[in-house]
Amino acid sequence: MTAEFVASSAYNKHPSDHRSPARLIVSHLRRHPLVAVVLLIGAISNAGLAAALFYFVGIAYDAILDWSQGTLSREEALAVCINMVWGILISQLIRTVLQFFRNLSSEIYGQRIERDIRDELYSNLLGKSMDFHDRQPIGEIMARVTNDVRELNLMMNPGINLIVGSGMFLLAPLFFTPAISWQLIWTPLLFMISYIVAQLLYVRSLHRVAQDVRSSFGTMNASLAESLDGIEIVKGNAQEDREREKFNGLVDYVYRKYVEQGDIEALYLPLLLWGIALVAGLGHSLYLASNDPNLTDGEIVRYMGFLTLFGFPVFVSQFSFSQVALGYASAKRILSILNQKTALDQNEDGYASDMQGAIRFDAVNFHYDMGKTIIHDVSFAVEPGQTVAIVGQTGAGKSTLTKLVNRTYDVESGTVYVDDRPVQDWNMAALRSQISIIEQDIFLFSRTIAENIAFGVQDATQEQIEDAAKMAQAHDFILSFPDGYQTVIGQRGVTLSGGQRQRIAIARAFLTDPKILILDDSTSAIDSATEDKIQRAIWTAARGRTTLLITHRLSQIRWADHIVVIKKGNVVAQGKHEDLLATSEAYRRIFARYESPGRAGGVAFAPGD
Repeated sequence: MTAEFVASSAYNKHPSDHRSPARLIVSHLRRHPLVAVVLLIGAISNAGLAAALFYFVGIAYDAILDWSQGTLSREEALAVCINMVWGILISQLIRTVLQFFRNLSSEIYGQRIERDIRDELYSNLLGKSMDFHDRQPIGEIMARVTNDVRELNLMMNPGINLIVGSGMFLLAPLFFTPAISWQLIWTPLLFMISYIVAQLLYVRSLHRVAQDVRSSFGTMNASLAESLDGIEIVKGNAQEDREREKFNGLVDYVYRKYVEQGDIEALYLPLLLWGIALVAGLGHSLYLASNDPNLTDGEIVRYMGFLTLFGFPVFVSQFSFSQVALGYASAKRILSILNQKTALDQNEDGYASDMQGAIRFDAVNFHYDMGKTIIHDVSFAVEPGQTVAIVGQTGAGKSTLTKLVNRTYDVESGTVYVDDRPVQDWNMAALRSQISIIEQDIFLFSRTIAENIAFGVQDATQEQIEDAAKMAQAHDFILSFPDGYQTVIGQRGVTLSGGQRQRIAIARAFLTDPKILILDDSTSAIDSATEDKIQRAIWTAARGRTTLLITHRLSQIRWADHIVVIKKGNVVAQGKHEDLLATSEAYRRIFARYESPGRAGGVAFAPGD
């Protein structure tokens, strides 16, 4: 499958099977054979040693009866009972030790599966194109990475662990009963057949509602994430009550789905079947005993003890099969993400070399998924080291155009060239590592300032980080914080002003030393005083590298070597500022609008000031 990023992880050595949820689960189970063997040995020994308890009790019971009837002396009967007590103690001690290792292996199994699938899913998400991420609510994705993956852990332990263990308890009576009398096999055999049929019907009913439970939870989580992400808008418009009512409706829906699951679990037929099996087994054994003097009372006690072993699978299966159904539903939801294809590929064998910075658009067309065409037959060229301003009204396609350079999106038709090579021919990492984009909406991580500046260069030294901050006019305000470069900023950098975020982003660009710098309206929301500082940083950043400049600031437009005018996705004019004023009506209209009172932006600093 194509992907923008493929991690070097354990699942590359042991690939997951994505053909179905069941195959996905089994492919992860097969990675840990030793753990599976320990779990299986524990499950078999648990059932066998549980049956041994009733075997010893039956022998002791016969010895007591023989003593009461005078066929055994008191000392002989007591000796038999003491031996049986020792047999019970030793067998159950061994059983306890084996169950410890069984439960430990089951927990290890569950934790490893959760770790492996979460790692695989996260790496897969990193490899998805922006087309995918544009369509997916963050909360829904978070629900799959966290809760759905956790459900797979719980499916393994206690889910599958209990099912495997209880399955051995189902087989134990069938295995040990013929040693008493082959005729007694009918009750456990008929019970097991009816139990399997009942479980198939139960799981089939659970499967549908389990899908609804996981889906409703994902929808609720997506709504929660969206509301919290836009909490400032919610508060600013006094919509707390409306959002609370909307969320409560989703919570109620999740509640109803869980209740629906509970209704199915309440109609659990195997409980009735087990009760019938106990009555039928007792009646059958008493009937056989009345006609067969060789069938002793102790053997009847032993046989009824074997039938009580069915109680363990009956009781735990009600819970464990529900857990497996939820886990299967979660695997299906996870698989729907893993199997979504992306047209972009990291192109590991592609061209990877130092970039000169030449850019050329050749008859480029582009539209977003399920949307109208945004870019129409766009052609223009940028020389290495040249600064090109892309201007146009809001929604004209300026930002979209720049995102085709680093393959955030791929063109629908036509070609974007970097250094006379189609961007599709470049190794993805080599291409993107030499292009830096600074947007109006700066994203900063909830990490230290130093970590944010060094995000693109993980081995950067403190000296390099500070040098980049100084060139970006950020060093002084960073030192004003008590912790300086080790100051942890809030999510998306909300603890910083807009100008401070911009300068940290520019410092990050300095440190990566890109050959192509894209400035996407990066000073539109900045006051004049702050803009002066940022423009000084921008002039320094643009020096010696190709720069694509999307801006509404006339001071920056005039500074550009070349100007491209975009209107409704089309290039309607291009050239120098003075030429466009003379020849392009569209540019004159834009320029007149910007020059209107209150719109002229900032103080211009010529490169080198």
